[in-house]
Amino acid sequence: MKILWNDKIVDESEVKIDTEDRGYQFGDGIYEVIRIYNGLLYMEEEHLERFFRCADKIRLTLPFTKEEFSQRLHRFAEEVGIKNGRLYFQVTHGAAKPRLHSFPDPKEVVPVLTADIQEISRPMEKLTKGISGGIVTDKRWLHCDIKSISLLGNILALNEAQENGYDDAVLVRDGIVTEASSSNLWMVKDGVLYTHPDGELILPGITKIKVRQLANQLGFKLVEEPFTKEFIVEADEVFKTSSVAEVTPIISINGKNIGDGTPGTITKQLQKAYIDAIEETVKKM
Repeated sequence: MKILWNDKIVDESEVKIDTEDRGYQFGDGIYEVIRIYNGLLYMEEEHLERFFRCADKIRLTLPFTKEEFSQRLHRFAEEVGIKNGRLYFQVTHGAAKPRLHSFPDPKEVVPVLTADIQEISRPMEKLTKGISGGIVTDKRWLHCDIKSISLLGNILALNEAQENGYDDAVLVRDGIVTEASSSNLWMVKDGVLYTHPDGELILPGITKIKVRQLANQLGFKLVEEPFTKEFIVEADEVFKTSSVAEVTPIISINGKNIGDGTPGTITKQLQKAYIDAIEETVKKM
């Protein structure tokens, strides 16, 4: 597999990460995942904006501009040649010695970039049939708006849900539903869309941006405010969104059917609108 390693494209076996790298030792870094459709890096601009915003939040001085980084990613994607997949990239603060918790002097360290592209397809079975959710207490930190490579809280939540027989976690903090283990959550009640507002308790999703736009175009009322776990289990429809999951229905929570236990009408309309938007963008390439 080819890897983008800083400014080089190399075989995976050539990549060497210092044991003092702060990403390895502290989880001190950020990442992004961009879906590739027919060679198109979908919503690339929005992903890069979030990436650079997160870098600022962790005091990480990136060694390139957005334009330079975009060119590097496109060169990498063209060389790898995968037309439908996902592009993962991360940057850490780099290796600093001795090991200290305080941020290193940016003049003395070089951030480390790695990226890979793997082929994936649209998860049609999950999109068509839906998945199950299980309520899990949200014990993550209070900077969920930062797309940090330190994902242990998310991993623990997902595994707790799966150990209890559910496909994904429905995270709840102080009685309020926040998001899923790695995606934004939405619900529909009496024809109205609800989702948690952006802020430090959730990651502001890129797919969420597009679904928000599509909901407006379709004429759906959208309410972005906190809602309770009692409210979501009585919803007519529930779904989650992310670059990989797209618009995935959640048809049951804690073993209780949402609506009639099948993907709902509004969910399916947004699914179709999202796929149509992708195809329309690809046509304009």
